[in-house]
Amino acid sequence: MSIPRGLSAEEAAAWARLASSVTPLEGRKVPRLETAPAKLSKPVPAPKAVAPPPIRKPAKPSPPPPPNAGLDSQWERKLKSGAISPDFTLDLHGDSLDAAYSRLMHGMDQARSMGARVVLLIAGKSRPVDPADRGSRRGAIRAKILDWLAASSHSDSIAAVRRAHRRHGGEGALYLVLRRR
Repeated sequence: MSIPRGLSAEEAAAWARLASSVTPLEGRKVPRLETAPAKLSKPVPAPKAVAPPPIRKPAKPSPPPPPNAGLDSQWERKLKSGAISPDFTLDLHGDSLDAAYSRLMHGMDQARSMGARVVLLIAGKSRPVDPADRGSRRGAIRAKILDWLAASSHSDSIAAVRRAHRRHGGEGALYLVLRRR
């Protein structure tokens, strides 16, 4: 249990200014304030110095992942140049959100069972869409694809997602590069 120390002269003056600006509730009086700091019956010992915890050397940080994590440079070159030919094509363009989700999940199941490495996913160009309107306006499927894939059972089998080459649909399509089983 600590003994109250009282107010310093500055604190007492600040409290007096504050108290004078307050109107007491009906039937109550403004408490009187001691102007001198209260005297302590026992001296308060100074706080003991606490030794800082020993400094631990942090574990070596793992190197940051390369910018194209999941694919090596040969894959990246093939994808950028359009030299890759998709093993499986899945066209969601023009479907409703529910139908597109269902087709995407079934199509990914089929592509994985076939042993496909590159899936060409056609979803249409993305549009600047207000998040509240993503259910009905253009670009809604494209806006949701990455979320659907990340939350699906297929997420661990996808090594990379890249924009398709113009030959395969450009901004309106994606390459899904699947991991080897």
